[in-house]
Amino acid sequence: MADDPDTDAGKPARVSISRLKLANFRNYEGLSLRLAPSHVVLTGENGAGKTNLLEAVSFLSPGRGLRRATYTDVTRNNASDGFAIHAAIETAEGTVDIGTGLAGNIAGDNARRVRINGVTASGADELLDYSRILWLVPAMDGLFTGPAADRRRFLDRMVLAIDPAHGKRVLEYEKAMRSRNRLLTEERGNDSWLDAIEIPMAELGIAIAAARAELMRLINGMIERLPDDTPFPKADCLLEGEMEQRVGMEAATDVEEGFRRALHDGRSRDRAAGRTLDGPHRSDLLVRHRPKAMPAEHCSTGEQKALLIGLILSHARLTGELAGMAPILLLDEIAAHLDEGRRAALFDIIDELGGQAFMTGTDKALFGSLEGRAQFFEVAHGNVEQR
Repeated sequence: MADDPDTDAGKPARVSISRLKLANFRNYEGLSLRLAPSHVVLTGENGAGKTNLLEAVSFLSPGRGLRRATYTDVTRNNASDGFAIHAAIETAEGTVDIGTGLAGNIAGDNARRVRINGVTASGADELLDYSRILWLVPAMDGLFTGPAADRRRFLDRMVLAIDPAHGKRVLEYEKAMRSRNRLLTEERGNDSWLDAIEIPMAELGIAIAAARAELMRLINGMIERLPDDTPFPKADCLLEGEMEQRVGMEAATDVEEGFRRALHDGRSRDRAAGRTLDGPHRSDLLVRHRPKAMPAEHCSTGEQKALLIGLILSHARLTGELAGMAPILLLDEIAAHLDEGRRAALFDIIDELGGQAFMTGTDKALFGSLEGRAQFFEVAHGNVEQR
């Protein structure tokens, strides 16, 4: 992972999408947009397809996008082939052409393909070489009160934005854990088979915990640098998890060996439970509203929203400094529940971050202070027109 943001005085390079083409994606049979390097505002009625456009952009990063939908689900109904997304991304090194989707997938395995400048990528992680894409959507409003699994997923996406290898580690760990669970529940795994799985699980587990702990150190350091009168309240973030707590306080080899031993000694218990009960897959992200000295889950809905926005903005600033490129932000219905002062402050902060932002809303008037700083589009029934 990169060094502290304080050591990097250079301004992050601006990254923007200049062209976006969709085929058979959600409610879009076909769409081609030319985009300015400025921000993009999409307005229209609910159900018009605004969020679908943001989701398409989110597929220019690893994973299943901002809705975590299966790839077959995002393919337009009755389409003869899978969906396709093409984008031209403007970077400091020039234009990069990205293509991804299921269209033309001869293997028929419902795995999306990624092509970069016409060359098939080895995996979606290569997309992180050209852009970092962060999002905030209404479904995340319940992040602080919802299940711990949602917060772990949120946490791991934050880590991924500054540590591109993290996603692969998490996937490999989950794959190994599923294999261990299967061996335990089928009661056919002998000790040597389980040892062969638990050793890499321990190695991956310590790497995941260390990456999360490092993110917490960096994000808290970034928040500490913000002025006290920031329009969005400061957050105190910490991890709840044995491995994350031990990382940095003990030698990594000792933490890894302790986890491997816990897996070994817990086989009977895990077999009875039908799942692995120890490990970083059980950790949680805890957030406090610093000005009120209150756990986020006890704050009002409005306070939670403001706290989450502040956390996303701090993470975007951190990502820009560490990655050397300003992230592209996808902000769905971001202005609906903010007063005029906070809306204006939010737009100014987004400008200061230096990246392109895609924002949606039902009322164009909410984005009035962005006139001259954004490109406005009206979305209606799968049609997108510039206004």
